[in-house]
Amino acid sequence: MKNSLSENYKLACKYHSEGDLDTAEKIYEQILDENPNNPEILNLYGILNISKNNFDKAETLIKKAISLKEDEYYYENLARVYDKKSDYKSEIKLLENVIKTFDCGFETYFLLALAYKNAGEYEKSEKYYLKSLEIQPKSDKALFNLASLYLFLDKPEKAIKYFEKCLKIKPDDVEVKYFLSLAYMRIKNYETGLKYFENRLCRTTAIATQETTYPSLIKKAPLWKGEDISDKTLYTYYEAGFGDMIMFSRYVRKLAKRCKKLLIKPQKELSELFRENFPFADVMDYFYDEKDTDFDFHIPFLSIPYVLGLKNDEIFTGHDGYLKASEEKIKFYKENYFDNDKLKIAIKWQGNTYYQTDRVINVDAFAPLFGLDKVKIYSAQTFEGAEEFEKLSSHYDITDLSKSFKDFSWTAGAVANLDLIICNDTSLAHLAGAMGKPCIVLLPYRYNWRWHTDLTKCDWYDSVKLYRLGKNESWNGLLLRITEELF
Repeated sequence: MKNSLSENYKLACKYHSEGDLDTAEKIYEQILDENPNNPEILNLYGILNISKNNFDKAETLIKKAISLKEDEYYYENLARVYDKKSDYKSEIKLLENVIKTFDCGFETYFLLALAYKNAGEYEKSEKYYLKSLEIQPKSDKALFNLASLYLFLDKPEKAIKYFEKCLKIKPDDVEVKYFLSLAYMRIKNYETGLKYFENRLCRTTAIATQETTYPSLIKKAPLWKGEDISDKTLYTYYEAGFGDMIMFSRYVRKLAKRCKKLLIKPQKELSELFRENFPFADVMDYFYDEKDTDFDFHIPFLSIPYVLGLKNDEIFTGHDGYLKASEEKIKFYKENYFDNDKLKIAIKWQGNTYYQTDRVINVDAFAPLFGLDKVKIYSAQTFEGAEEFEKLSSHYDITDLSKSFKDFSWTAGAVANLDLIICNDTSLAHLAGAMGKPCIVLLPYRYNWRWHTDLTKCDWYDSVKLYRLGKNESWNGLLLRITEELF
């Protein structure tokens, strides 16, 4: 183009590359006032508007650039606009036409793979990720995205293959290591998986939280890496969710044998339950006065099995009810809620939607349970989703337990009185399993790594049975299937 080397052009590009978008925008507009049919400037101005989230304006500018000059790069940028607008249908149609017209390079195929993934067409996504890797075999972003797709599709062996290739290119990438850990743990290779699991974000956050909130604590003692601490005090603290903490609390007794004194700081909702079950440890309250706390080493809670050096067969230790409820709370629930001769079943349909929404079950799905003879249904739903209880109670004889749950020690008292828990993938399932109580966990079709690939048994808890949602099955259909099978 005639003025591609003009001072205004170079100046606009300079400000644009430096992130001064407002100044760059003014110069782009000046250039277009003089030459409104400059495709290169129209395209660049479109890219700038993508950065400013002005997607409609970006689309108009880039389409005009394409009308003046058909260029693969311009089409790629228009595809990015459609991606930002979540208009994957238009993006796919555009890029499919582009690959028929041009001898396309890596980026076009990569964008098409990503568009198909976002549209839920996973086989086509896989096809174009592989095509992009034919062009650039060492593209870390294509390797990572393809590996992530395989992990999502429950093909952990293929995920490991491509995560490992990505790791050779980016050996210090903690995100790659973290997702690689999930793939290894899904196939129960915990010896390798736990090593990579040390790169998890919640571990980093847990340490950072301690350093920020109680700077005198972490700075005065090193991270424990497995050395002899038989005459030392160890401090371990929460990370991740309630379910993770309950699941990994199976290792507390082993941990306590390695040190002279053990300090545990769980979430406040778990403190009393842990205190009742681990009297040999000092279980700290959330607002514990930590200025006067002394310890020699510290460790985030989910690092315990790795630092203990547990091998694959030792990971699932603690099957026989490693958590119990207090007799006082068992008696309270017996007298106030469970003094009947019916089969007592508690249900829960929703967990923390901040993390995953596909584990939310519509409450109407539990309807097949409500008409069973000699069965009493209880709701154990707390917080998000608890409002749905009113819908159930207006049509069915169901008792709400949730308002009595002051913390998990009280929940445990209720669980001890139940004959069966049927719930989504949530902390209640882990509590039931840890207590050795019969529990059915309702898994979505795309389910969490910890349940592994063989769902005929639950490796973590002997008393838990896993039911996975069929590919095209509704939650209603799954509950009907379970009811017909069990009752």
